[in-house]
Amino acid sequence: MKPLFSLGPITIYFFGLMIAIGALAGLLLFVREAKRRKMNHKLLTDGVIYSLFGGIIGARIVYIVVYNPSYYLANPMKVFFIQNGGLSIHGGILGGLLVGYLFLKRHKLPIWQTLDVVAPSLILAQGISRIGCDVFGVPISGSLPWGIEKYGELLHPAQAYEFLLDYLLFGYLWLRLKKTSYTGQVFLHYLIGYLAIRAIVEFARINPMVVGPFSVSHVMSLIGIVAAIFLIRYRKRSGSIDKVNSIVKRDYLKTGIFVLLLMVASLLLYYGVQG
Repeated sequence: MKPLFSLGPITIYFFGLMIAIGALAGLLLFVREAKRRKMNHKLLTDGVIYSLFGGIIGARIVYIVVYNPSYYLANPMKVFFIQNGGLSIHGGILGGLLVGYLFLKRHKLPIWQTLDVVAPSLILAQGISRIGCDVFGVPISGSLPWGIEKYGELLHPAQAYEFLLDYLLFGYLWLRLKKTSYTGQVFLHYLIGYLAIRAIVEFARINPMVVGPFSVSHVMSLIGIVAAIFLIRYRKRSGSIDKVNSIVKRDYLKTGIFVLLLMVASLLLYYGVQG
């Protein structure tokens, strides 16, 4: 991971800083929307924090079990050294969802309505966090102008591919949140959208392969997408709402401008630090 500066014995890394900024941005957006909808934003904030820790634990467990079990069996103490990397986004989503579900169930809060409000904030946080990721893509065969030079060769900027697609998904989800036809729609569209993004970007990354050009990550994304499709069929029957709001032209314009500015600022920051 790329170090930025040190405060005594503590070193601040670029990835850690961007994760913190992403989490804060997502939390602030979620609280703002929860307040507007007159939800219990204080209690829900506690749930978000618990889910964040659940996501970290889930991401670590899935990475160890799926990607490198033999190494951690031989070096069990390394399990706790997450500062050295080794997190699975699929495990993070699963762990965060599990903890969030248990929290909402315990406090008798509306599960699907809450997940809908969470979805845009979650993908925004993921996109911003990805700026600091130090897992670059495969070598570029050619001289693409957006390639990033690392380790003496030109690599695909896989992180940039992902955060740009994340921001586009954020724009869609933010608009969809204003016009839903059933509860759970925004979250389930997030799930399918992000897993599809992860599968696309995976073609530019290096991970254990299953067959041909398809990796373990492709398999996990496919399982998640299939599960989300079944849930969509279920929610359409049981989660319908009486009133569907409309989206005006101003909403499209404001969202489009925000996403564009976010893309430009993120690219400048990414290439300014990582390049």
